[in-house]
Amino acid sequence: MAVVLRSRPVRCLYVDLDSTLLGPGGALVRGHGGRFALDGVRALQACARADVEVVIYSGRRHQSVFDVARLIGQGSYIFELGCGLVVDGELEWLTGGVEPSPDGGTIYEQIGASGAPELLLEAYPGRLEYHTPWSVGRDVSHLFRGQIGIEEVDGLLRSHGFEWLRLVDNGVIAPDGVARLGPASTLTPELERVQAYHLIPAVASKATAVARHMQNRGYAREDCIAVGDSREDLEAADVVSCFWLVANALERDPTLAHEIAGRSGVRVASAGYGAGVYEAVVTTLAAR
Repeated sequence: MAVVLRSRPVRCLYVDLDSTLLGPGGALVRGHGGRFALDGVRALQACARADVEVVIYSGRRHQSVFDVARLIGQGSYIFELGCGLVVDGELEWLTGGVEPSPDGGTIYEQIGASGAPELLLEAYPGRLEYHTPWSVGRDVSHLFRGQIGIEEVDGLLRSHGFEWLRLVDNGVIAPDGVARLGPASTLTPELERVQAYHLIPAVASKATAVARHMQNRGYAREDCIAVGDSREDLEAADVVSCFWLVANALERDPTLAHEIAGRSGVRVASAGYGAGVYEAVVTTLAAR
């Protein structure tokens, strides 16, 4: 009698929020072109039916991610690019020992007091500024926008004794330059596109937080998939069985095509935003 071997079921989906599960303007029910769409909700429904845990991993601050997680009925989430992990209401900082304290203040305040944010702003006038208003009220990361070279910044931070920090590229926010940012922006109009950057403790990352959650739950690599739209999201490909890049990521930043070329375990959805998440979920469930 023939023996039928079944592949492992999917047990967890790690999904980014902005420009991935959420459409333009951060709307759950908006998709490509800002049109009304329920694909993101359908992806969540498919996960619920298949008993797949959904874990948000986002660059947003703690309270913002908590609100969305509560809205979709999930008790575990990752915020500020992996600096914090919440599992069933229990918070764990993944910041290499840099934690909030009564004397030092929040991690955000400690990074600010170090002088590193001022160093970057002074080094890149017209090319870097705070990403207001989303840079206000954060727990850990200093959130900037602009267009600079990450490797160059890493060298600058190291030369000034800030090896414990790194600047993370978290994706394009304005593919057509500074036109959408308004008159308050100090960025030079010559920028080709505007990226979001987070200054965080060097040990923190979305991939590290995903791996920590998997360890906590007892998930194997083969049990998990991830979906996102940025380079930082893409690093989760190192710890899950398959990473999906939503189509709108390549539309906003064509240079990502070079990042994923020949990389195993990475797929590009034919659809963007919530529809791309739905495609990733149902395609993987059907294959398993």
